[in-house]
Amino acid sequence: MNIVMITNTFTPHLGGVARSVQTFTVELRRRGHRVLVIAPAFEGMPEVEEDVIRLPAWRHFTGGDFSVPAPLPGRVARALNAFHPEIVHAHHPFLLGETALRVGASRGLPVVFTHHTLYERYTHYLPGDSPQLRRFAIDLATGFGNQCDAVIAPSRSVAELIAARGVITPIDVIPTGVDLDLFSPGDGGGLRDRLGIPRQAFVAGHVGRLAPEKAPLFLAAAVARFLRREPGSHFLLVGAGPCEEEMEAVFARQGLSRQLHRMHVLTGMELVEAYRAMDAFVFASQSETQGMVLTEAMATGAPVIALDGSGVREVVRDGCNGRILEGVDEEGFAEAIAWLAGLDGERIRGLRVNALRTAEEFSLSRSGDKLLNLYQRLKVRHPGEKNFEDSRWASTGRLFRKEFRILRNLAHAAEEALRFRETDEG
Repeated sequence: MNIVMITNTFTPHLGGVARSVQTFTVELRRRGHRVLVIAPAFEGMPEVEEDVIRLPAWRHFTGGDFSVPAPLPGRVARALNAFHPEIVHAHHPFLLGETALRVGASRGLPVVFTHHTLYERYTHYLPGDSPQLRRFAIDLATGFGNQCDAVIAPSRSVAELIAARGVITPIDVIPTGVDLDLFSPGDGGGLRDRLGIPRQAFVAGHVGRLAPEKAPLFLAAAVARFLRREPGSHFLLVGAGPCEEEMEAVFARQGLSRQLHRMHVLTGMELVEAYRAMDAFVFASQSETQGMVLTEAMATGAPVIALDGSGVREVVRDGCNGRILEGVDEEGFAEAIAWLAGLDGERIRGLRVNALRTAEEFSLSRSGDKLLNLYQRLKVRHPGEKNFEDSRWASTGRLFRKEFRILRNLAHAAEEALRFRETDEG
């Protein structure tokens, strides 16, 4: 099968969407399918990439680590003509997402949309952030989903949320699976030795983008409370982002810098080794659509302590494979870490076994099966144009209708945002 993945973020950017696209691309190719990725250019990207089209992009958009692509329809069209796609998979509802709709319409192909993100949680990256802009983001994504042939939700809670918001397109729940062969248990002792962490010490750890929507300062404050009470314990923080200096300052102000161990963005076996060095994985974000880092940590045997939220509650089971906390409370979070650190060996082994079992439920093999099953169902229903050159009139008509729907969705989202403001102020 020939599949086109169209995304606004891709490697070497290491956000959740980029990692999901990369993970499924590798898995689909491993199974013998062809995948063409259309994505923006990023600093540090490989000079040579197989079946990847990079578009010029405005880098470091609004000071963040994202790129905003400038689509080049002519170049994309030539590549698609040579590729002969059968499925179009969009990973965003805007920018290149609209290109995905146009590609699907012009060629009579099914379009799949993965609703990776709660977009209203990320409007602080845009100028003029406001409740109206957040409303616009919700309605834009909802309308986009209803222009597609299938919508993928990474978790059941997200599927329920977007359905309540008005997505009527069929929704399949398909998380980004974890590679169990890569993320497997180990002692992590080598990394501990290099970082100067005693092998017998308790280590809480975190991996992720250190950005405001991930609640990094809450996490730092809660972990610092725990470390003050347990001077023999340590915190391994892996990742980078706009909040990293503020997080480090939380520990420095309390004289805990020696218990904090910083590693920046890691991939491959270096990332796996970092997980293996952790006795517990801690997570405070409530803006997630799935728990990718949670299942990765569990696949290495680490129990998880996390705040309740979409994408989290499907993975963390309180008292079984970790702790899930209802309230945003620093003291309660610190106490949960202390609870885990104080368990005896048999209880810890039970949590680790349950964590491994949970990771198996979210394996990449299972998720890959679900994704291919969806693709196949759509392919049967939408065979596409058999002779693209002979179908130009039909193609033009579909493209015109799709362009109208794209514009109508933008207008509707803008109208709803303005109406929200009037209601809010009135």
